[in-house]
Amino acid sequence: MPTDTSDMVIIHRAFRRESRLLGSAIAAVTPGDTRRARILAEHLRWYRLGLHNHHHGEDELIWPLLHARVDLEADVVIRMEAQHERIARTLDEAMRALPAWESSAGEAARDALVATLTEHRAAVIEHLDDEETHLLPLAAQYLTTPEWAALGEHFLAATPKPMLLQFLGAVLEDADPRERRTLLGALPLPARLAWKTIGRASYARLIRRVRADAVLPEVSR
Repeated sequence: MPTDTSDMVIIHRAFRRESRLLGSAIAAVTPGDTRRARILAEHLRWYRLGLHNHHHGEDELIWPLLHARVDLEADVVIRMEAQHERIARTLDEAMRALPAWESSAGEAARDALVATLTEHRAAVIEHLDDEETHLLPLAAQYLTTPEWAALGEHFLAATPKPMLLQFLGAVLEDADPRERRTLLGALPLPARLAWKTIGRASYARLIRRVRADAVLPEVSR
């Protein structure tokens, strides 16, 4: 039986959404509004941590195994590695542009940051589409279930514990009811209880703060 890699598609939705919302939210900040700039700067750092830990796990655990096992499809893995490098470069450029805007909320600094985030999002979307179309079928064929599960274990180990429930909320937000049940059902009981008692409220606060409204995603109700 092929390994089930469908969880990756659900995770990718969060990166698609957040890379889009970050650019549009920052572009909408009124010049001089340093309070709003600080909130979104903090969220950009949160997004960067999640994306870095996700891609680092693939770099360390997935690409080497596929390199050793695929033959004719090796170009797909090589392309994934190159795309990771481009994504990291564009995000590093955004992080270099961030302090000037965070401290001043100036219009020119804002526009420079938005430009880097636009390039970054283009790189992210290209990669996620390509990975889902060409890489996930290879992973399903050539990796075992424990090898694939190690990717999630790596993310858990690399991410500060207070942020894990927020990242879970980000993934669950665009999941349909069946996907939500599957994702939560795969968690140990203490983690499910932590999500219900702490995580949903924590993610709701994050959404209110970052998106500047009181409309909660369905997953947080």
